[in-house]
Amino acid sequence: MVDERISRLVEVAKMYYQLDYSQQEIAKRLGISRPTVSRLLMQAIQEGVVQIKICDPAEDVQELAMQIKDKFQLKHCIVAPIPDYKDELIKEKLGEVSADYVYSIVQSGDTIGITWGTTLFQLVKKLQPKNVKDVSIVQLNGGVSYSESNTYASEIINGLANAFHTTPHFLPVPAVVDHIVVKQAIVADRHVKKILELGKQANIAIFTVGELGEQSTLMHAGYFLDSDIEILRSNKTVGDICSRFIDIDGHISHEALNDRTIGIELSQLPEKEYGILIAGGNTKIDGIFGALRGQLANVLITDQYTAKALLD
Repeated sequence: MVDERISRLVEVAKMYYQLDYSQQEIAKRLGISRPTVSRLLMQAIQEGVVQIKICDPAEDVQELAMQIKDKFQLKHCIVAPIPDYKDELIKEKLGEVSADYVYSIVQSGDTIGITWGTTLFQLVKKLQPKNVKDVSIVQLNGGVSYSESNTYASEIINGLANAFHTTPHFLPVPAVVDHIVVKQAIVADRHVKKILELGKQANIAIFTVGELGEQSTLMHAGYFLDSDIEILRSNKTVGDICSRFIDIDGHISHEALNDRTIGIELSQLPEKEYGILIAGGNTKIDGIFGALRGQLANVLITDQYTAKALLD
């Protein structure tokens, strides 16, 4: 008797939920009343024959964020839901979410250091002005004189300064030079030294991950010798943070190249009150993982596809 009753519940449930019959159609086919069909469907739910699961994307990304935060011992993690795993969509959404986060944490008297790149440009585009005082904005790493894609360095620094009603401090030098003696001469300049010291003192650092390969802005800029590229690849480089290249453990992967790089030292990033890494996309996964493993950031803002890959 029990089996017959359960069979009837299963039959009605399949017709309604799988075959998409209306309750009236089911009643007609089974020779019962429509209220009886409604009652059987309710019983199917109550007795576990039918289990309804509501997939809330917001809840999913919150769970991912908590898992990432715990795994890498972060201060904060924000996972942004995106409809499709495409670079432009990722950058636009991360920029939007990051702008809200930066707006929420910045207070009067803060010093904000920031790098350059298309993702950070999206942040500045979405950032709303905030009524704060005595905020300093400083560029954390040198720029590039030539790039096939715009790095938006000046737009990012100026945009951030405008949002917080202050004057920006640029680092108008190359990210990488040919010889260490050239770097030593540049950083000895008192104006450059002042900017580098301000970056070191920044309590908020905002940066992204650059990739090694055909899409690398630094490689396109022509800063690297063939021997540099060979060493970076042989040392299993996964990306760059502030123009300094790292391996999967977050360690410098090319010491000689690092010695020719101008900007904040990676050893200074873990000291920040907020070290905010903003990045997502399939080509950035290893670089993000390396940065987190090396504890170069204590805040991560990424997308749900990248977050799942980091957990895997």
